[in-house]
Amino acid sequence: MQSRTPADTGRAGAASELPLSAELAAAVSGARRRAARDGDRQADTAHLLHTLLEADPETRGAFHDGPAQVARLLGYLVQRTIGYGLRWSDAVEDSVTPPGPAGAGVPGWSHAAAGAMRNARDRARSRGAGRVEGLDLLAALLRDPRCRAVDVLRRAGVDTAALAAGLAWYTCQECR
Repeated sequence: MQSRTPADTGRAGAASELPLSAELAAAVSGARRRAARDGDRQADTAHLLHTLLEADPETRGAFHDGPAQVARLLGYLVQRTIGYGLRWSDAVEDSVTPPGPAGAGVPGWSHAAAGAMRNARDRARSRGAGRVEGLDLLAALLRDPRCRAVDVLRRAGVDTAALAAGLAWYTCQECR
């Protein structure tokens, strides 16, 4: 049996599915490995954020305060990984993202993480892109104010509203 990742949510092989950029594919794979290594039951949005920041220079460039803010954010995420700071291990991620249609859950992924990947695909499609980019996922993560990724961003001092506004501008520029 094949396992499903957020990279292939929806009908397998559906013509409407957009491929992931190389950076985003690396982040999705890394999130799964990170969750397993950390002993977490599911990969969640914080795992996605962590590996996205590591894998995608364009996503790191979206932060208004630059490299210092990204370094602070990665430091915070590493603390979580080693068991210091926020303690989410063995807990299911709570979110405002609905689980989707019956049976649409993705084994090994939180509903919020799977929902963020669906939203990232929708965002890429709406801007006419040929693939889903890391910035699409970052914008999708920001849409769910109760997901772990947004909690991490806020605790690290990121102005999530300003970040979301900057990503909305990116979408508009890409559509022109």
